[in-house]
Amino acid sequence: MTTTLQVSIADALTAVTPDGLPFRFTAYDGSATGPEDSPIHMHLASERGLSYVLTAPGDLGMVRAYVMGDLEITGVHPGNPYELMRMMLNQFHFHRPTPSEALRIVRGLGWNHLKPPPPPPQEHLPKWRRTFEGLRHSRTRDRVAIHHHYDVSNTFYEWILGPSMTYTCAVYPTADATLEQAQAEKYDLVARKLDLRPGQRLLDIGCGWGGMVRHAARKYGCRRPRRSGRPRRSSAKVWRTAPRFASWTTATWPSATSTRSAPSA
Repeated sequence: MTTTLQVSIADALTAVTPDGLPFRFTAYDGSATGPEDSPIHMHLASERGLSYVLTAPGDLGMVRAYVMGDLEITGVHPGNPYELMRMMLNQFHFHRPTPSEALRIVRGLGWNHLKPPPPPPQEHLPKWRRTFEGLRHSRTRDRVAIHHHYDVSNTFYEWILGPSMTYTCAVYPTADATLEQAQAEKYDLVARKLDLRPGQRLLDIGCGWGGMVRHAARKYGCRRPRRSGRPRRSSAKVWRTAPRFASWTTATWPSATSTRSAPSA
């Protein structure tokens, strides 16, 4: 059953995007907005999709609608949607409505759409599954799971993460920067924020392969203890490139007054 709307979905979207949309948008109520000749087309296919968007505004509601098939996207490859993501990041400007505007939009779209639909099954396991998984939980089972995911060769991780073996988000200084340059920029951004100086000690908890502390040691002259949740991750490459910083088992932990911590790298 489809509810008759007093405010069209396209009009509601236009009200909160006064600069217009960079792609074509259509909805199940027949309304549309955005450039007709855009190669990228987003279609809101159902009332459930509208409820997802209204009850979890932002990325979460849109992702839930997309996962459930209520938000259809054409013009980009499903495995490579970055052109649309760039549009939404750089050209999609959301205007927060005033309380009176928000009331008008919600009233026009229908109060019934403020009832949150169940989250997608991929996001929420059924109770029986959660109970069963909990009963199976044990140190032995966790050890097997960790071994399966992490005890693979460093070559494998280097293929995925790049030569720096960094598994946190990179920071691209320019649009044409390489992954290696972006990873180095991320390290340096953290170091600059911490105002690292020669002789200081950097505590990096969850340091992985030690890329952040190696960068701090090489470029800023820092000493450090570091802690990794999985000591076996310290690859031969790490030990070769920074031998005097590699022995974390004998590190001297800094005092409370001198500790500087960094995000995991």
